[in-house]
Amino acid sequence: MRSARNSRVKTTPKNKVLDTAPKNEVKEMFMKWFKKNNNVGQVMTKKDVVENIIAKLDAKQNDALEKAMNELRKEGFIEVKEDGVTLVLTQKGADSINI
Repeated sequence: MRSARNSRVKTTPKNKVLDTAPKNEVKEMFMKWFKKNNNVGQVMTKKDVVENIIAKLDAKQNDALEKAMNELRKEGFIEVKEDGVTLVLTQKGADSINI
């Protein structure tokens, strides 16, 4: 005889629908700063990130910060320096701002 515990069928967890709005809002904050300081190679320092991005985040955007930075990096718009916070605008990023 099988026990009730062994006869349970394990189901895979449903994919959690992620709200992309906070991440997109954070990405837009980065790109607005770069648009205002539009030069290829423009460096967004830790101080700039803290003053212009982190200080403006609300609770729902806190988790979106890293995702937004990673997405901008993967899209080739920015480069992230070794410190993990300093950002550099790429040519592709500058071109996307000027559209």
